[in-house]
Amino acid sequence: MRRLSVQLPGEVRDRSYPILIGPGLLDDGATLRNWVSGREVFILTNATVAPLYLARVEAAFSDCRLGTLVLPDGESHKHLGTLDRIIGALLEQRHSRSTTLLALGGGVIGDMTGFAAACYQRGVDFIQVPTTLLAQVDSSIGGKTAVNHALGKNMIGAFHQPRGVLIDTDVLATLPQRELAAGLAEVIKYGCIRDLQFFAWLESNMPALLARDPDALAQAILRSCETKAEVVALDERESGLRAILNFGHTFGHAIETHTGYQSWLHGEAVAVGMVIAARLSAALGMLSAADADRIEALVRAAGLPTAPPSDLGAAAFLDHMAVDKKVVDGRLRLIVLDGLGSAVVRGDIEQGVIVATLLAAGAPHE
Repeated sequence: MRRLSVQLPGEVRDRSYPILIGPGLLDDGATLRNWVSGREVFILTNATVAPLYLARVEAAFSDCRLGTLVLPDGESHKHLGTLDRIIGALLEQRHSRSTTLLALGGGVIGDMTGFAAACYQRGVDFIQVPTTLLAQVDSSIGGKTAVNHALGKNMIGAFHQPRGVLIDTDVLATLPQRELAAGLAEVIKYGCIRDLQFFAWLESNMPALLARDPDALAQAILRSCETKAEVVALDERESGLRAILNFGHTFGHAIETHTGYQSWLHGEAVAVGMVIAARLSAALGMLSAADADRIEALVRAAGLPTAPPSDLGAAAFLDHMAVDKKVVDGRLRLIVLDGLGSAVVRGDIEQGVIVATLLAAGAPHE
């Protein structure tokens, strides 16, 4: 087992929290129980994960008043209606301000559980137990919680940090291959924005990762979590540096919004977004064409798409991107690379350059 820490001092209490990474951790009931200060626990999971892992997690809380809610699986359920259902279940089961919510699932469950915890009785504790690679390396860490709106991804939410993150690497054995590849998109992101050596390691080890080699997966998860923890500790609320973690996401969110959160996985959309962002970086003279090619080749090697939907034109892309959290004072900020392994935020990119890049990436004329 490896232990990391997200260092976030607070005015009332130390808000730093641990990230535990290793095999078989779902059976470490003592750790989960230690993260619960009261005697009430409410577990949120989905219909895919519950039959596999819910009973093992429930066993940790035999001395607690335990509630559970099993939700439908999928990004299309990540909306205010589902949040209302969660809050309703908490109220019906008479959970108090001392309750702890536990997210057992992927990024959708983690985001909704965290947002419900931020809202319920003005804020209760929660724990992240991510069961997908994407959630393990990205969404479970950092306290960004949200639900989607029909007009934009993650537009309704709050910053609310968990008490701890428990990552059992064994659960990846049951993850569908498509979900594994989607998680690798976020892993690739860390190499692109902050760690050239890690990017090169991914180029060499992608076959092992796709084959679910335990050592390779553990190394990829550890390095990704280290990078995410470092960035979050420096900029918790995304006032500056943390924005680089959105590399490829503005383009990717446009794809998800356009497709109604139905047919594309988040990681698949981000993969295409990173390819577009890399090509934009090259068009701006900040990244070599050869390095943009390396990024696209690594995305393709992970089994991920590299071109946007054929019916998403450049004008529609821009319309969706205008409803994005990275828009400040009417100006779209994009994360671009000023070299492989180094990212910056730019708010001065001319629309014509963005449109030309989208067209070159395969977005049709409208």
